[in-house]
Amino acid sequence: MDLPIMPPVEPMLAKAVDDIPAGMQYEAKWDGFRSIVFRDADEVELTSRTGKSLTRYFPELVEALRAELPERCVLDGEIVVAHDGRLHFEELQERIHPAASRVRTLAERTPASFIAFDLLALGDVLLAEQPLSARREALVSALAAARPPVHTAPATADRELARSWFTRFEGAGLDGIVAKPLDQPYRPGVRSMFKIKHSRTADCVLAGYRDHKDGGGVGSLLLGLHDAAGVLQHVGVCASFTAARRRELAEELAPLRMADPSEHPWAAWSNDAAHESARLPGAPSRWSGGKDAAWVPLRPERVCEVGYDHMEGTRFRHTTRFKRWRPDRAPESCDYHQLEEPVGYDLADLLAPGPQA
Repeated sequence: MDLPIMPPVEPMLAKAVDDIPAGMQYEAKWDGFRSIVFRDADEVELTSRTGKSLTRYFPELVEALRAELPERCVLDGEIVVAHDGRLHFEELQERIHPAASRVRTLAERTPASFIAFDLLALGDVLLAEQPLSARREALVSALAAARPPVHTAPATADRELARSWFTRFEGAGLDGIVAKPLDQPYRPGVRSMFKIKHSRTADCVLAGYRDHKDGGGVGSLLLGLHDAAGVLQHVGVCASFTAARRRELAEELAPLRMADPSEHPWAAWSNDAAHESARLPGAPSRWSGGKDAAWVPLRPERVCEVGYDHMEGTRFRHTTRFKRWRPDRAPESCDYHQLEEPVGYDLADLLAPGPQA
């Protein structure tokens, strides 16, 4: 492989802001695996945000990229799994599997797509040093004839249209808007873009915690919500406490530690088969190859309010943010009904072929 820019390349990053800034290019914030794609004739390499190779996990995408991309190019984009009108991040995670046979099966069952949103090199020309406005024009031209599952990310310079996208696209599983300065070159590893994400709150049952990796108190709180049958389902974690707060939490929660964990709603977490019918902490991790770290069961008697951006199926997509304790709420009242459901939006409408801004 011999391209104007060679792997590994750190992708340009975004910092969170509260509102959509003016005077920029706006795109949807895709919920997938960020990937830099390198193609040199028959050679195709997909690298992750951290520079690791993703190529072996997406054989069907390698074939499609070889067929649909210019013969020599470097693209920044997102690998997603999309069907039934929306993105499915959990199914995308399943693709990171050590067994080649399993990867091939999933490639047929849940094929991936690539959403391109930047062009870093084309032929012998290094575009990364050019402003985004020029790179965008080159990207749209280079992928004008590309067919699914390769797509060019829709973009606009209309701030009001971006505001409407922020609301509408959530129903298809996207989690916000990215704003990019039009006059800026590509800056690997630098947070020079802006991301605007949805922000909501929910009251959850505190049902356990994990110790911090340095042993200095509570690392993360384990959260639960009751489903329609009244079963407490594990929906995510709350973390990012200061060192002092981690120690305070360990003392504060000590009276809730269970002498007999067999009475805990998630007592079956160590049984692999139990994870097939319920959402429990400690599920096998496809990234680490085993179960998540052990956790400390607590009597599910305390409720906390957390901030979150959006849901992936029946769980919080990202780590939540602790807001406050809710002594006025009964744990039994914390269920899925309180969660706001975004208005449905068919992802096919967003990815439909047509002129791009």
